[in-house]
Amino acid sequence: MGIQFDAATKTFHLQAGGTSYVMQIIRDGYLSHLYWGRRIRHFSGTNTMQYLDRAFSGNPVASDRTFSLDTLPQEYPGYGATDFRAPAYQVQLENGTTVTDLRYQAHRIYQGKRPLPGLPATYVEQEREAETLEIDLLDALTGLLVTLSYTVYEDRNAITRTVSYQNQGEETLRLQRALSANVDFRSDDFDLVHLSGAWGRERHVERSPLRVGMQLVESRRGASSHQQNPFLALARKDATEDHGEIYAFNLVYSGNFVAQAEVDQFHNTRVSIGINPFDFSWKLEAGESFQTPEVVMVYAASGFADMSRTFHNLYRERLCRGSFRDAERPILINNWEATYFDFNAEKIEEIAAVGSQLGIELFVLDDGWFGKRNDDNSSLGDWFVDYNKLPEGLGDLAERVRKLDMQFGLWFEPEMISVDSDLYRAHPDWCLHVPGRPNSASRNQLVLDYSRKDVCDEMIQRVSDILASAPITYVKWDMNRHMTEIGSALLPADRQRETAHRYMLGLYRVMEEITTAFPHVLFESCSGGGGRFDPGILYYMPQTWTSDNTDAVSRLKIQYGTSLVYPISSMGSHVSAVPNHQVHRITSMKMRGDVAMSGIFGYELDLTKLTEQEKDEVVQQVAFYKENRRLIQFGDFYRLRSPFDGNETAWMFVSADKTEALVFYYRVLAEANGPLSVLPLKGLHPEATYVLDGAAHGGDELMYSGLAIPASVHGDFQSVVWKLKAE
Repeated sequence: MGIQFDAATKTFHLQAGGTSYVMQIIRDGYLSHLYWGRRIRHFSGTNTMQYLDRAFSGNPVASDRTFSLDTLPQEYPGYGATDFRAPAYQVQLENGTTVTDLRYQAHRIYQGKRPLPGLPATYVEQEREAETLEIDLLDALTGLLVTLSYTVYEDRNAITRTVSYQNQGEETLRLQRALSANVDFRSDDFDLVHLSGAWGRERHVERSPLRVGMQLVESRRGASSHQQNPFLALARKDATEDHGEIYAFNLVYSGNFVAQAEVDQFHNTRVSIGINPFDFSWKLEAGESFQTPEVVMVYAASGFADMSRTFHNLYRERLCRGSFRDAERPILINNWEATYFDFNAEKIEEIAAVGSQLGIELFVLDDGWFGKRNDDNSSLGDWFVDYNKLPEGLGDLAERVRKLDMQFGLWFEPEMISVDSDLYRAHPDWCLHVPGRPNSASRNQLVLDYSRKDVCDEMIQRVSDILASAPITYVKWDMNRHMTEIGSALLPADRQRETAHRYMLGLYRVMEEITTAFPHVLFESCSGGGGRFDPGILYYMPQTWTSDNTDAVSRLKIQYGTSLVYPISSMGSHVSAVPNHQVHRITSMKMRGDVAMSGIFGYELDLTKLTEQEKDEVVQQVAFYKENRRLIQFGDFYRLRSPFDGNETAWMFVSADKTEALVFYYRVLAEANGPLSVLPLKGLHPEATYVLDGAAHGGDELMYSGLAIPASVHGDFQSVVWKLKAE
């Protein structure tokens, strides 16, 4: 059994793969955290709780000065009743106070895992894969029932957590903070690891020592954002790629979030994560309920590689859904950097024809096919074909592409509206806005109010009509600005701070209905590149455009950082033109191809302008990727050398049965009279023999002695690829 309850000691022991998580009901119903780490057979309390009289830490029971919530490791702490640290939740009563007191009431253990209503979450296909514990905590004064839910996966080092609130009392309550998980560690001997950046340099790895006080990452942008990712990990000081303990948290949510670590006066560390309480509240009338998003918690005993493979396998197999979850993804050509808004049917067909000759499988028509969209000033929301550009319509163009033996895909931005659009002229109140305040523009567009059912219904209909009108097999779903003036015309004054979360619930509903109605369509999400690369979106769309920055050198850090949490099968990666449109760097077709092949491969340039030599290179790249596509998209990923540590980057892919491997090495800048370099491999079977360039080598030798980087590699922006096959 994955979850055991010892009635004598009132202890819950959760076991998931190679990890254990232990908590205990103490005193008069307080739920205390005892342990999270390597799996143990039986918890007998050797690491027992110790109580001391601590000055200025208040006591719930006056007669016992050794007991204080301020020093107790808790599962779901509140504020105002002797705990002075950051709370996981806060509720305002009708009298204006915010003091609550949650105590244990009951619990349930059952096989399997239930879906979250209206929210994305990991899932099971068979009940025996996982077991779930629900613990009811009650605030007796108000009748607020809080249910903590824990799911443990039998064969994965992952525990998922959510919280639901139900107002069983008679007065109206207002949630001011409703985080999804809290863990109190009795140590601060950690480094804090997170993924930060900006547009064009998303998910760079940041690592710094914990310090006393609060450290956090957050988004207040209405999206998970380019700037921060809803991921946080505590790493032991000695933790490396292949050694040391990691405790990781990832929120399955696409909106405003906070992930924080607070080190207290006694060097304990409180980690909590969930919906950002900034500008958030939720009104709970009597009988109403509220559900928080899911948090995936991963324990790794053997470093970041161990952590990443747990996330990768779980997300690839039990977060992504649909017919494309396990299917090889097509190689595409996107016309955006080739034409931008300036195209017609003939130009598109010309690019597609060359793509077909080169072996590319999918053509994607990007922005500019609808309304009067000749630049980014108009027409968002008017999802009707522009017959000036496409006189015969979208269906005709799609058929012309299909006759070239290519699939046809299309770009949408369904969450946005242009002021210069028929939709805005008909419904100016359909955007997020605040009465009496001007609407701030970004990229000349506003955000549709997805907290409104009528807006969501209309967008479902408009997008569905287009998808039903032509043989479309791929959609790029974009979102190119963050939220400002967050208000809704339909919500009353006391619910305006619910708008941002209601938007996410509306978005998830729209995505659910459209992706369900068109199961044959491969959906790729995008937000100005990687501005919404999070597990919430992956539940609906199995891949995400990793960054608008397609420069090969920049992508080394972007893709490396993304791989810390997210599987390769989720990372869109393309070859673009040089000089690169974002950083104006010139790199070789080989370097660009070798970087882009470490993801969902494609091209984003004008194929008609390639030289014959470049076309030959593309043919070879396409053929090589097709040969190794399943290995890259679904193999085990190993990071060998970090771009954050120096001039070199390397990673490799290994098949599940360890019979095949693909190794990529990149060097950014040449060095005069530089040292020779050796690259030890990972993930191979030490007793297997692998063939490389016609010669046989032991897996142990390749991993422990390593591969010599060819001294013949000269110049800047170089890459080398090795293919290994077991005899």
